[in-house]
Amino acid sequence: MKAKFQIYALIFLLVAIGGGLTIYKVMVFGFPLVPGTSDEIWTIEAKITFNAQDGPVNASFFIPDITPGYSIHSEDFASTHYGFTKTKDEYGWRANWHARKMDGPQTIYYRVQFFDSVRKHPYFAEDEPNKPESPFLEEPYKTAADTLIQEVRTFSADRLTFTEELLKRLNSPTNPQYVSLLFKHRYSSKNKAQFVVDILSRAEIPSRIIKGLFLEDGLRNQPLLDLIQVYDGANWIFFNQITGKQGHPEHFFIWQKGGKSLLDLVGGNKSKVSFSIIKDFRTSLKLATHRANSKEATLIDFSIYSLPIEKQNMFKLLLLVPIGALVVVVMNNLVGLPTSGTFMPILIAMSFKQTELLPGLFMFCIIVGAGLQIRAYLSHLNLLFVPRISAVVIVVVILMAGMSIFSVKLGIRQGLTITFFPMIILAWTIERISIMWEEQGYRSALTQAAGSLLVASISYLIMGYNVIEHLTFTFPELVLIILAVILLIGNYRGYRLSELSRFKHFIKE
Repeated sequence: MKAKFQIYALIFLLVAIGGGLTIYKVMVFGFPLVPGTSDEIWTIEAKITFNAQDGPVNASFFIPDITPGYSIHSEDFASTHYGFTKTKDEYGWRANWHARKMDGPQTIYYRVQFFDSVRKHPYFAEDEPNKPESPFLEEPYKTAADTLIQEVRTFSADRLTFTEELLKRLNSPTNPQYVSLLFKHRYSSKNKAQFVVDILSRAEIPSRIIKGLFLEDGLRNQPLLDLIQVYDGANWIFFNQITGKQGHPEHFFIWQKGGKSLLDLVGGNKSKVSFSIIKDFRTSLKLATHRANSKEATLIDFSIYSLPIEKQNMFKLLLLVPIGALVVVVMNNLVGLPTSGTFMPILIAMSFKQTELLPGLFMFCIIVGAGLQIRAYLSHLNLLFVPRISAVVIVVVILMAGMSIFSVKLGIRQGLTITFFPMIILAWTIERISIMWEEQGYRSALTQAAGSLLVASISYLIMGYNVIEHLTFTFPELVLIILAVILLIGNYRGYRLSELSRFKHFIKE
C-alpha cells in the first residue's frame, strides 16, 4: 500500500510540474499550443524634417518605452551624417541626433516595432503624482476659470465625475460666456487637451496629456493625437476630450505621457514630425520567445531555447523519443501486441522520419531478411555469441553499403537514407529473431517482427504529426506528463485487449 501511495504521489507531482510549467509559458509569455499560428506586429515610423541653419544641429526626440497592452520588439534609428545617442530623463527615453555642421533640408527617421502583450492590463503601476501646480492666469481669464471650476464642482462628486462634467460643459454647443472667453483668447480647439489639463490643475486634480496613435494599417503622415489621463487616487484613467468618453481606447499606442515637448531642436527651424503605420505578421513562437528573453525569464534562460540552433534541432528530434516510448508501452501493456524489445520500435520509428514510412519498411525488411539468411549460415559454424553478433554487425554494414550503391545506380535516391537505420539495433534484431525462430518456431518470430514494425509505424505516424512535434519542442516539460502516464500504465495489472478474445465465451454467458 505504501508503494502504491508513492507511485500515485509521484504521478501527481510529475503532472503538476509539467502541466504548471506549460500553463505558465502559455499564459505569461504567450507560447502557442498550435503550430503555425501568427500574431500581429506593428511598425510605426516617425519622420522628422527640418531646415538646418548652416551650423551645429542637436535634435532630441521623445521615443516610447512601456505601453500598456504592447511590448516593443525592436527599434531602428536611421540618419545620415549624424551622431546618435539614447538617453533617459525623468519623463522617459529620448533619441538624440547631433552633427557639427549641417545646412538645408534634413530628414531623420525613427522606427519602432511592437506587438500585443499576453496580459492586456490597461494600467501599469505608477507612483502617486505630486499635487499639480496651478497654471498662472491673468485677469479676466483667472476669474473665468475659477467660475467654471466652482460650477463644475457643484455637480460632481469626485475626480472622475468632475472631469466628466467639465468635458460635458466644454463640448456643449451653447457654452457660457466665461467658457467662450477662455476658448477665444486663451486656448483654441487645437490645444483643447491643454485647456482641460490646466482647469484640472487649478482644481487640484492630477492630470496629464497622453500623446499616441490609433493603430490602423496603411496610415501615412499622421500627427500624434492627444488624450487626457486623470489620476483617481489609484490609477490613471483615460478621457477623450473631444467625445468626453472615459476608458482605455482600443488599439491606441501610447507614445508620450505628459512631460517635455516631443521634439527639441537646436540649430534648425520649420520642424515637422509625422507618423506612418504598417501591420505585419510574425510566428507566435518567435514573439513568445522574444517576450521571455526581454523579461529575462530564468525558466527560458535555462531551457532548450538558450542552446545553439544546431543543438536545438538535435533536441527537437530527441524529444520525440518519449512519444515513441509511450506508444510502445500502450501497445504492449494495454493492447498486448508483442514486440522485439522496447527500444527497437522507437529507433526504427526515428529512422522512418528520415527515410519516410514505405521506403523505410521496404529497406528494413530487405536487410533483416538477408541478415536472417546469413545468420542461419553462421549458426552452422558453431561460433560463440560475441563473435557471431559482431559478424552480423559487419554483414549489416555490408548490406547497407551495397543497397545504397545499388539504389544510386538505379537512380533511387531514397536508398541513400538507409544510413539512418541504427546498425547495432538491426544486428541485434536479426540475432533476436533468429534465436526465437530456433527456440519457439517461425510463427512467434514473425509475430514479434511484425508487431515491432507495426508499433514503429504507429510511432512514426504519431511523432510525425506536426502538432506533436510542436508541443514536444515548445513545451519540453510535457515529457514529465508522458512519464507520469507511463508510470500509471506500469501500475496496471488488468487484462490486455488482445486477451479478451480468449474469454469471449465467458462474456457471452
